[in-house]
Amino acid sequence: MLMDYLWLLVTAGGAFVLGAALAYAVMRQKRLPPAVKEAQNRKVRKLYGESQEEKPQ
Repeated sequence: MLMDYLWLLVTAGGAFVLGAALAYAVMRQKRLPPAVKEAQNRKVRKLYGESQEEKPQ
């Protein structure tokens, strides 16, 4: 009987710890400032070329 509760605690505790770690990582993630985001977009367009955007899919 005690082992059943132990398994429940370990399983639920593991899911809780995983969820808490994911929530912490999402909260710590910072958004890029607009200037940095635009610079990133320019570099990506330069790397892949403007023709990539014009191709039909």
